[in-house]
Amino acid sequence: MLESYIRAKREEKEILLMTHIVLGYPSFEDCFQIIETMVDAGVDLMELQIPFSEPIADGPVILKANSKALERGVTVSECLDFAGKVARSFDIPFLIMSYYNILFKRGMEQFVSLMVDKYLRGAIVPDLPPEEADEYVGAMASKGLAPVFIFSPGTPVKRMDYIASFARGFIYCVARKGITGAITDFSDELDQYLARCRSATSLPLAVGFGVKEKADIKFLKGKADIAVIGTQSIRIMKERGISAVGEFIKGIR
Repeated sequence: MLESYIRAKREEKEILLMTHIVLGYPSFEDCFQIIETMVDAGVDLMELQIPFSEPIADGPVILKANSKALERGVTVSECLDFAGKVARSFDIPFLIMSYYNILFKRGMEQFVSLMVDKYLRGAIVPDLPPEEADEYVGAMASKGLAPVFIFSPGTPVKRMDYIASFARGFIYCVARKGITGAITDFSDELDQYLARCRSATSLPLAVGFGVKEKADIKFLKGKADIAVIGTQSIRIMKERGISAVGEFIKGIR
């Protein structure tokens, strides 16, 4: 189970690192090399985004990566096949990140069965609220996969309790309102928010949206279990190449 893996790893490390890539961007060959570089640099788990035409939670960097992958004709089937390839090749958990329409069009049971076939461990579906997630949560539970749900700074504690009742694996705590890639204020306000998150669930906490330097990781130690790095690694890859991503990951811990 994903939660067991995270707890075991946390016995070894103060905080885990999860990275994010957009499948098919810049190409599947490059994606494989990026993943290999990240794993060698010490990444503990990874979310693989299936490109979508309207990724509402994502900022301009990840939005452009989605658009470029779709322009190249990347398909859901190709993404799942590639995800299976890397899940068999590297000894860390891989999760799917995408939007509900992709799961709905494929058929929930079929999509979840494909995730099992591809050795994936869970999924993050940011536009699926728990009130509408019974089929998804049931299908994931039947296969032992983790449906990861999201807290945000504006989520009341009572709502956090409700969301957490559906979640498995970990909770993804959005560090601020808005989309990925913008500046996050790592301050007392964030500290207080993460304390509310911790009080609402016994699941591990992952924090993303704006994590981009070593000081951010240092701030999160003792407050979260996983730091999520998405936009910054894609930006570095684009500007400085794949090898620079490995140097960044090694340096940020």
